[in-house]
Amino acid sequence: MTRPPTAAQRRVIDAADPVTGRLRGTQAQLAALVRHGLAFRHPRPPHDHFLTPAGHRVREAAPGPPPGAPAADAPATAAAAAGDGVFAARVGGEEAAADGPARLREVHSAWQGLLELRRMTNPDGGTDRPCGWERAHLVRAAALAVEAAGHRPAGPGGRDGYRVRATPQPEAVAVHGPDDATLRACAATLEKAGWQVGEHTEPRTRARYLLASPRRT
Repeated sequence: MTRPPTAAQRRVIDAADPVTGRLRGTQAQLAALVRHGLAFRHPRPPHDHFLTPAGHRVREAAPGPPPGAPAADAPATAAAAAGDGVFAARVGGEEAAADGPARLREVHSAWQGLLELRRMTNPDGGTDRPCGWERAHLVRAAALAVEAAGHRPAGPGGRDGYRVRATPQPEAVAVHGPDDATLRACAATLEKAGWQVGEHTEPRTRARYLLASPRRT
């Protein structure tokens, strides 16, 4: 566990933009927050700093020790925001979890981190298609794209929302929903996020589902 933020660092965290998490402070304060895993530095000019999901949680919590996190470079920190660290995209079927403004900010921050990871790791810097991290974490990447667009995941009973599951096919995930309207909405979201999507029918149950793969070009 790292040391809690100083009073000055805490003021910087508390003053961050409530949606984007953009930070303003001295270079020493911002660098310290990056070392603690509470912020990341945009690699392109003007090199602004933004809260990670862990930083958002520190702001939401009462003053005290922040969650521990090792130092990381910009790509690693962006990947943590996308799902390798404390954040977890909802794939559907999880136990009931807290919703509300804090979760919305967390999801928004994770999606922005994933877009930044695309910018940093795609050869042409494009953000319109998935990157290598997404191809290695298909279910989490697809779930994040869907949740970030405002779709609701299924509860423990598997009803009333989307479910993202792995498939035997390489670079493909299955997306299930309670009705055609949910499937169409998820398909549109994934296509906008750079995924190729097709609709299929389960031979045994005749249930409709989506098969989605990251687009390469």
